Amino acid sequence: MKIDRQLAADGFAAPSVELIRNWAETTLAAAGHETEELTVRVTDEAESARLNERYRDKPGPTNVLSFPFEEPADIHTGLLGDLVICAPIVEREAAEQGKGIEAHWAHMIVHGVLHLCGYDHIDDGEALVMEGLETEIIKNLGYADPYYDDEEQAP
Repeated sequence: MKIDRQLAADGFAAPSVELIRNWAETTLAAAGHETEELTVRVTDEAESARLNERYRDKPGPTNVLSFPFEEPADIHTGLLGDLVICAPIVEREAAEQGKGIEAHWAHMIVHGVLHLCGYDHIDDGEALVMEGLETEIIKNLGYADPYYDDEEQAP
């Protein structure tokens, strides 16, 4: 799988292409989806806010935005789409939630790739399905359940 990693957030670290590829490929396999290419753009809060406002009509930055590629019916390109991840928010959330930064980056990639595969969490039923799959994938990658801290017990 080809990963196009674009770094547009000065002063923030981003996972290696190899880690991103591993997280994305594991997610795609769990979702029964195949693709050959994914773009991951790591941004600052200003760019995230502009994109969030323009494409989701929501003010301010967000942790991850997903832009699926809509492939023409008669042409196979192998493109999955684009993820835009706001590095400052990911770092801040990891600290606030007491998570390791790598684990939180993994969660953002898994979450975003699932969106690119058509999963959503708009209603409670969709959220249960998506969060269940996210949790399974994250645990298979060797990280803790992203929705429960060490002190809580999963239902």
